[in-house]
Amino acid sequence: MDVTEIITSAGGVLLRRDVLAEGGTETGLRRAIRSGSVVRLGQGLLAVPGADPEFVAAGRVRGLLTCASAAPKYGLWQLRPATRPHCWQSNGRSAVRCISHRLPLTQPPPHRTLAALPDVLLHALLCLPELESLVMVECAFNRGDIELSYLLRHLDGKRCGKARTVVSKVERGADSLLETLARVLFRDAGIATETQVWIDGIGRVDFLLEGFLIVEIDGIAFHLEPRQFKKDRRRDNMAVRCGLPVLRFFYDDVVHAPESVLLQVQEVLARGSLRWPQPNQPSFRRYWV
Repeated sequence: MDVTEIITSAGGVLLRRDVLAEGGTETGLRRAIRSGSVVRLGQGLLAVPGADPEFVAAGRVRGLLTCASAAPKYGLWQLRPATRPHCWQSNGRSAVRCISHRLPLTQPPPHRTLAALPDVLLHALLCLPELESLVMVECAFNRGDIELSYLLRHLDGKRCGKARTVVSKVERGADSLLETLARVLFRDAGIATETQVWIDGIGRVDFLLEGFLIVEIDGIAFHLEPRQFKKDRRRDNMAVRCGLPVLRFFYDDVVHAPESVLLQVQEVLARGSLRWPQPNQPSFRRYWV
């Protein structure tokens, strides 16, 4: 078997002994190194040119990329990128530049430098701040990649209370991490929060708070297309005509100024002058996708 293909299929970084175990030969290795299709990274460590730097870092410490560092590899929502590599290690080595995770793995890794998705999520739940781990887990859950019961089975220790609390906040239906963050913000403040509600004559709205306040979240890819922009504004106008106030917030609002978002919501809720129901208001129903 071609050694370059073996290393590439393993994420681009692999130990020499593993290459040989997968069917590579010493002759093939020497030929690949001479041609430049494989490079030596250190004692017994090989890579293909242009290998992912994070996989290279994991290979150097004989570990697996995990937690926040593995989120982009699995396409998970991420509130902020990792500032230092997160690596799972079982060899007792001290990795100065890495945040080490040593929780026993629950599944075999897909290759030698990346932890399996369930373990990535478990490590995140036990390592990251609540919101950062929540958006990762909720993304995987909404895609059908993980069952919450699986995570809870491996979070039964006394030190896992915080992680279990995060899992309890995971729900289906959010289209983006912004909706997840906003939902938790409102509910933690004690606001009755319904998500993905269909209102006749208006359509599906992101949030209905206290039964009358519509909140819409516009992400980074905001509806700048003229037709969609007009449609959104007409929806807002119809909602107000029906006695339902509307607040819209953007990425920067939800991520960088949640206190301001909450204050604005609470100000409208405190007035309470447009409370549901009122004459001529459309019927509504909860709508999950």
